[in-house]
Amino acid sequence: MGIKIIGLGAGDINQLPLGIYRYLLTTENVIFSRTNEHPVIKDLISEGVEFQSFDYFYTEEEQFADVYTNIANELLKEGNAKEITYVVPGHPLVAEQTVQILLAQNKIPVEIEGGKSFLDDLFTRLKIDPIEGFQLVDATNFTRDDLNYQQHLIFAQVYDAYVASEVKLELLEDLNPDYEVYIVKAVGSQQEKIIKVPLYKLDHELALDNLMSVYVPPTQTRLRHTFSDFKKTIATLRGPNGCEWDKKQTHQSLRKYLIEEAYELVEAINNNDEENMVEELGDVLLQVMLHSQIGEDEGYFTIDDVIEEVNNKMIRRHPHVFSDVVAESVAEINQNWEAIKAKEIGNKKESSVLENIPKSLPILQKTTKIIKKAKQSGFDWPHLNQLWEKLEEELTEFKEAVKENNQSEMELEYGDVLFVLADLADNYQLNPEFALMKVNEKFISRFQAVEQGAKSLNKTVLDLTEDEKDLFWEKAKERE
Repeated sequence: MGIKIIGLGAGDINQLPLGIYRYLLTTENVIFSRTNEHPVIKDLISEGVEFQSFDYFYTEEEQFADVYTNIANELLKEGNAKEITYVVPGHPLVAEQTVQILLAQNKIPVEIEGGKSFLDDLFTRLKIDPIEGFQLVDATNFTRDDLNYQQHLIFAQVYDAYVASEVKLELLEDLNPDYEVYIVKAVGSQQEKIIKVPLYKLDHELALDNLMSVYVPPTQTRLRHTFSDFKKTIATLRGPNGCEWDKKQTHQSLRKYLIEEAYELVEAINNNDEENMVEELGDVLLQVMLHSQIGEDEGYFTIDDVIEEVNNKMIRRHPHVFSDVVAESVAEINQNWEAIKAKEIGNKKESSVLENIPKSLPILQKTTKIIKKAKQSGFDWPHLNQLWEKLEEELTEFKEAVKENNQSEMELEYGDVLFVLADLADNYQLNPEFALMKVNEKFISRFQAVEQGAKSLNKTVLDLTEDEKDLFWEKAKERE
């Protein structure tokens, strides 16, 4: 038993080594082919060689991965009973997924012979020096994130217009529609064709087949929308020939900008202003990049460390996605999150659950965090009506402090009222900061209406009577 894999090269029969040609003419093994759509196979068939093709899998399956798996399984079944021969286009170890599947198993011996890769001829025809860097990409199985446009890009296995269209659509995410690419067919053979086309016409030219590849030359301009390019921009700004302002910034000097940009983003979100959200998200990202570049300049950390830290944390805290933990509800997901977080904090020997709440948080947000963490430790009101009673109690105590005109006591009692209100908000899944923000916006809108009303009477707000103020205020409410 066993499988002998032979590469047929990228061209016609004239490129086939003599030894392999004689072997295929004389072998008594059954010869299987991934596809019969190859000039060498057509010539050998005319000389009496018989092939059992797996072309039918390409029509039976929707995904190429399933095609390759089915072919490999058939070969393993046949190779387990007797020695067989399997022929593939090009070199068996270049862009041949079925070969990789066969090599990954260790039950049936696999032998590889011959096969000239199409890359040699492609490099020669297109005058590519591979030392400059190149990527060989399986056109049927890649993502946009895999691509490095600063290198020579070669897409193999562009079988048909559908695959060519998928390649085109991915490339159009990064490249101009007029960017010139090359369609390369049967390179190195008598049927060789090389045609240069604008990217948007990639799936319009030539009848595509399994000897087709696409070459994308390296870009000569920077891709401004990519993360790597943005990183270079920030490094340049803080580099020797960069901006004096950027070079002088520290983690401390940038703190206020991070807070400002975060609030401007929240405002854009509240206004459902998606165009402005793009700009404000960019401004927040700028702050992250500046802090990371400062860390790199000082030798403490880089943006890679930042990304690795948060990436590992997301994977660690989502075991129901990245592991075998089962979580069937949002409540279970939250419980898992807090348990994992508590374990992480436990490893840092935290003496109190309230110890690591950031001191610089906005006060309402900090209050909400204190309440949530206390509740997670079991410190909560048994019944919600008790919290409402507590609110009445604190309001009474505040009123008493007001009657006594005790400023210090008034401040404490007013704080108690706010704390209870924050606790009530948490019980009803309300965000007190957002609630107050909405009320602020509502008040601003109504007050500005009163200002406009005053102007219509050639007055200021100070000049208005109480009835006039109420009138303009109520009109503003009606318009909401």
